[in-house]
Amino acid sequence: MLAEGPSPSVSVELELLPEFELLPAFEENAPTFAENAAGKALHYSRLCDGLVFADDSGLVVPALGGAPGVHSARYAGVNAENSQRIEKLLSEMQDKVGEQRTAHFVCAIALVRKGQVLAVVTNHVNGEILESPRGVGGFGYDPVFYFPALKKTFAELSAEEKSQHSHRGKAFRKLLEALSSML
Repeated sequence: MLAEGPSPSVSVELELLPEFELLPAFEENAPTFAENAAGKALHYSRLCDGLVFADDSGLVVPALGGAPGVHSARYAGVNAENSQRIEKLLSEMQDKVGEQRTAHFVCAIALVRKGQVLAVVTNHVNGEILESPRGVGGFGYDPVFYFPALKKTFAELSAEEKSQHSHRGKAFRKLLEALSSML
């Protein structure tokens, strides 16, 4: 993990890997977000030149032993829809109250070049799980993830608000800091 702090501005141009959908998939089966992110980045870095970054993100609910955790996308089954994942989460949270409803989103991003990990950064955002969905934006668990600082769910945030406060936005800014220190 890299330390936070001020860094010079860096400009990057992002591109999807060419013909990504045709590349062999990486199976996410590591026990941590950071290991899954590094595994994905290492896997795809062997298939192309240049810098590759990959992330793994998910929802962690301490009252559920950390679930859905690294299984966030597969929480209600491999082919489940977002609504089914939310339904399962709310069902398991049904008897939870107060502090038991706290949760956080986590994002880990790994930066790799030619099979060598250059950086792994993580960040998170704290919130709580509502009893029913609110909002129409975002994806995944956003409609039930309440962000007290703005008194909205992530599904109710504007794109700018989400970029500023989300686990992914904060982790990506840390990645840019790491990248700028390498240049």
